[in-house]
Amino acid sequence: MTVTPMRVARQRPTRDLAAAERAAAAFLAALGVDLDRDGLAATPGRMARAYAELLTPREFALTTFDNDEGYDELVVARAIPIRSVCEHHLLPFVGVAHVGYLPGARILGLSKLARVVELFAHGVQVQERLTKQIAEWLTEHLQPKGVGVVVEAEHLCMTLRGVQAVGATTVTSSLLGTLRDDPRSRAEFFALTGLHTG
Repeated sequence: MTVTPMRVARQRPTRDLAAAERAAAAFLAALGVDLDRDGLAATPGRMARAYAELLTPREFALTTFDNDEGYDELVVARAIPIRSVCEHHLLPFVGVAHVGYLPGARILGLSKLARVVELFAHGVQVQERLTKQIAEWLTEHLQPKGVGVVVEAEHLCMTLRGVQAVGATTVTSSLLGTLRDDPRSRAEFFALTGLHTG
């Protein structure tokens, strides 16, 4: 079995945490938050570090293997945790991704499905783009017969402000290859994710 590792990383943004902390302090002060109050003096620094963590994906080694056994059924990882930041309000959205693929010549180390989700979730995002990016990346790097991605998330910009629809979730999907073209494969994917399409 041939193992093919590859380092994967998105371009890391240039970060200036000191400037981010100053900007956070100015932002909070402009909104009337008293930073001299007990417990709030270190808040701008914590806020800057928290957003830096949310916006920076980790590198990982993509490991693929020859599909020596000729496995030709779906591989699905369900309920992969997602946390991202809505690009419209800079508030988090959290949920799960269900990711599956129909193998071709190579198979993927299972933990790597979660790593790919994290790669695109970290940063400012919209859920529709995130869903599509995961599917397209897997198609490009794995060259499977088909890929399916479903993301279910709760957006704090909908639940904490505006309409305040607490508990509302948004579901997006991206299906490529056989999972898009063959109704039986598509139905099997949705059944394995626990989503019902009938």
